[in-house]
Amino acid sequence: MSQNTPSATTSQTPSSSSTVPTAPSLQSKLKSSASRITKLTYVVILILAIAAPFLGLYSVFLMKLLCFALFACAFNLLLGFTGLLSFGHAAFFGSAAYITGWFIKSQGWSPELAILAGTVAAGFIGLLVGLVAIRRQGIYFAMITLAMAQMVYFICLQAPFTGGEDGLQGVPRGLLFGLISLKSNLTLYYVVLAIFAACLMAIARIVHSPFGQVLKMIRENEPRAISLGYQVDRYKLLAFVLSAMLAGLAGSLKTLVMGFATLTDVHWSLSGEVILMTLLGGVGTFFGPVLGSGIVIALQNLLADKVGSWVNVIIGVIFVLCVLAFRKGVVGELHAFRERRKAAKLAANLDV
Repeated sequence: MSQNTPSATTSQTPSSSSTVPTAPSLQSKLKSSASRITKLTYVVILILAIAAPFLGLYSVFLMKLLCFALFACAFNLLLGFTGLLSFGHAAFFGSAAYITGWFIKSQGWSPELAILAGTVAAGFIGLLVGLVAIRRQGIYFAMITLAMAQMVYFICLQAPFTGGEDGLQGVPRGLLFGLISLKSNLTLYYVVLAIFAACLMAIARIVHSPFGQVLKMIRENEPRAISLGYQVDRYKLLAFVLSAMLAGLAGSLKTLVMGFATLTDVHWSLSGEVILMTLLGGVGTFFGPVLGSGIVIALQNLLADKVGSWVNVIIGVIFVLCVLAFRKGVVGELHAFRERRKAAKLAANLDV
């Protein structure tokens, strides 16, 4: 009997341990499930975006929303994933808008070349601003970007090709690659949607790349990144230039969609609006800036005719309420709720 007891015990041990779930296996299952849900959500959103013009939504409004959503995503790349707060991002958006409009209207360039010129010009301006601003941190960085953006604003106000206070009006859409006419709102909508989707995937690729991981480390603990041998200023400068180019692309598309570029595109208030969009949706999330820009643009279009300039007051009140109720933004709070549920489910399975 004494010899049979150990053998019985050892024979029962493997079977009992195999029935008990381990923390790594549960975490991997929950992570894969969350990844499938996220991918499915993006697929549904893409399908809805493709079908949106046929659901009674105005194509020009949708294109304007996509342009500002791309602008907010560009800003989120800098603030949400690098930790740099810029108060002058309207300079890149507006300068690209003016340059694209001027090349199309005055020089007769095709839309794709004019958009490319505006994007590259915004990246060059971002490089110049970044070389000055990256040397400082915190509020000093923000104030330098604001000061440089005001310089761009006064250049756009005084330059002869910008139209001064009247701006550039009547910018034609032209032919894309000399073949596709962009006069139709529906055709242009799908072009803008394709560019927006490609940029969103590019941002996701950047964030999940080794370069993006270094940016996150700089955001969380910059002295630690420096101690590990990373040249932090170069990483921040590259992130700043990429963000400026994406913002410039958004401004170029906006000029093509609306047919004009005005001083509003380079005004400091637009820099405040993009901060509002990002914070409202959720800093450091992929879909947060898109949702935040959708809320702001929708409110501006719905309430502008009814309450006039009071629309800014209403948006400000909504922003304060959202900050108090959703400190991480709408999408950020949803992510936090999902993480809490995941942790609770993991703890419950381990207790069983």
